[in-house]
Amino acid sequence: MHRVSEASDASSDPEVGWRPFTVPNLISFGRLCCLPWFVWLVFGAQDRWGAALLLGVLGATDWVDGFIARRFNQVSELGKILDPTADRLLLLVALVVMIADGSLPLWIAVLALFREGVVAVAALVLGALGARKIDVTWWGKTGTFLMMFAVPCFLASHSDIGVADAFGVAAWVFVAAGLPIHYWSAVGYIPQAVTAVREGRAGHISG
Repeated sequence: MHRVSEASDASSDPEVGWRPFTVPNLISFGRLCCLPWFVWLVFGAQDRWGAALLLGVLGATDWVDGFIARRFNQVSELGKILDPTADRLLLLVALVVMIADGSLPLWIAVLALFREGVVAVAALVLGALGARKIDVTWWGKTGTFLMMFAVPCFLASHSDIGVADAFGVAAWVFVAAGLPIHYWSAVGYIPQAVTAVREGRAGHISG
């Protein structure tokens, strides 16, 4: 994933461009390709434990690609778009699937989906206003990471494995931490959005 420190490196490095064929970008693309597999595991194979494992692995790669990007100088403009997009789609698909499956409390899904919907609409509005792109913050990544582990834990808690109850406890721990952070990070984007609109318009005028 491409975090704030990564974004600052990108802005100071003239060599950074779209660079589509980097390892982090391929990981993000691979995560998106696994979405149909996840849906099939839940509804086709009816294997909640397998689906939970897959979703947990996909959530873990949220940090792996960021580490690779920073460690091996593979930061890219495409990655800063593709990575959070993959995060958001993974979470949205998982939430919708688990609402239909009945393995996730509805109020948690509604709160998470509402937050994602507000952020998505805000991004469209900012784009229409000519704002520059806003980099994902550490709080934003942390909230998404915690929710991406809460969701598979809920799924595992409804499976037939022997430690299902333990996963249920873990799910509530992740939600208790992740959902407030998820909303706090959204509020934190507001001052950045104002600055992004100003800088974006200033750039258009100077250009």
